[in-house]
Amino acid sequence: MIVVVDERELVKDGYTSLFGREGIPSTGFDPEEFGEWVNTAAECDLAAVEAFLIGQGGQTCELPRAIRDRSQAPVIAVSDQHSLDVTLALFDSGVDDVVRKPVHPREILARAAAIRRRLKAISNYTEVGPIRVFSDGRDPEISGDTFPLPRRERRILEYLVANRGRRVSKTQIFSAIYGIFDDEVEENVVESHISKLRKKLRRKLGFDPIDSKRFLGYCIDWN
Repeated sequence: MIVVVDERELVKDGYTSLFGREGIPSTGFDPEEFGEWVNTAAECDLAAVEAFLIGQGGQTCELPRAIRDRSQAPVIAVSDQHSLDVTLALFDSGVDDVVRKPVHPREILARAAAIRRRLKAISNYTEVGPIRVFSDGRDPEISGDTFPLPRRERRILEYLVANRGRRVSKTQIFSAIYGIFDDEVEENVVESHISKLRKKLRRKLGFDPIDSKRFLGYCIDWN
């Protein structure tokens, strides 16, 4: 999920709509509301955030520090001003990157993925056995062959692989795939997506690599 922070409703709505077209859940906050939320949000909600996008607002230079106290997700500032002083002030406040408008949501996602790679010192893919998932939106591969998946199933597989070796709940998966503020979709839809994903993996691999336990959640691992 991408969190957009800007005092302008038109900007927030515009970005959330653009991210939605890319299949990425997002939500928008007024800077003051966001300041309250980031300080009180549950750990599982913050863990669902892939990146923070900071725009215009009176607290622009205060928010990155508040974010970093609670999350290691990339913080990207979107600047309307072509000013070196503004750019330097933003970096000094703790943001990971500064981009100038107009900027395409795919560029923001690519920049966020690059920041995560630098922070974790990892490549742009993660492997579990013959399964390889990418951080740039590409379809996964199995034994070197492209494994096409609908975007929801692909993102679930990416989330399971990112959390390989430990169980994640249905709620955690839902938050990562749909966002934590989506009231229009029932959480049980996750079970349907996972069921379809497991069938496809079973056909490709000859067995189901996703283990599920009632009340404990889902896990993918390779021994």
